[in-house]
Amino acid sequence: MPNTTISNRQALISNFQIYLAMVRKQVTVMTRYPVDFITSFAQIFLIILVFTFAAIMFEPRGSGSGEAGGSGAVMMYGFILFMFVSDTLWTIGYNIREEQYQGTLESLYLTPASKFASLVSRVTTIVLWTGALSIAAVAFVQTFLGRLPFNNAWLAAFLLLFTLSGTFGIGFAFAGYTLLVKESAQTTANLLEFGFMILCGMFFPFRALPDVLQPISRALPLSYAVDAFRSTLMGYPRGYPELAPIEIEIPIVIAFGILSPLIGYWVYHLAERRARITGSLAEF
Repeated sequence: MPNTTISNRQALISNFQIYLAMVRKQVTVMTRYPVDFITSFAQIFLIILVFTFAAIMFEPRGSGSGEAGGSGAVMMYGFILFMFVSDTLWTIGYNIREEQYQGTLESLYLTPASKFASLVSRVTTIVLWTGALSIAAVAFVQTFLGRLPFNNAWLAAFLLLFTLSGTFGIGFAFAGYTLLVKESAQTTANLLEFGFMILCGMFFPFRALPDVLQPISRALPLSYAVDAFRSTLMGYPRGYPELAPIEIEIPIVIAFGILSPLIGYWVYHLAERRARITGSLAEF
């Protein structure tokens, strides 16, 4: 067997071991602060209760069908994507800042460990933790609103996969931004979180947006991901999807899932290179 083949296989195994070690480190940090861990879990259900009661308020009185209405499904399926977007900004992006506080970021960059594995390890914890929360949240909502519409599960899973890939690209780019602006990134994360929540119609139909915001919403690929995902699960009731026919929204979501991580990591790489040149990795 050629030496180059053996070397490549050893490098692949080494990178995978580094990736597993970083995932273990992320899980250890999460579970070492049990109060934060339990509070974040309970907080999700309190937020769901607020939105659930809001959805019930807009349901016709005395429907009594035992099924959640359209507003409940729009709210819940949008909320699942909102949890992933929110965790992407904070866990992938702003978590870089926390590593600066802990003094581990500069140490990491002094080792030959893969920086890409460092970012992807944060993605893994998001998929596992937020995925478990999403399943629990759906079960929780159904006790209040009744059975949610659940159609085209495989296509919805396909759309969710590419949507998550796209949001992770946003997280990579935001991690690079965090390296440059440092403490200001916290305010920016809040701004982006609420901006995506409104402009991408995560908790309400897009037709509820004012006319002046409609063009901005339609310019964001994440809007089409939200629209396609929940419309597919709802079984394309009348008026859904709202932004474009599903045959057009699916290619947009696929392109978002493929291009966003590439562009996001390229932005992160540029920011990391600048931070290494200026020696600002350990600055607060």
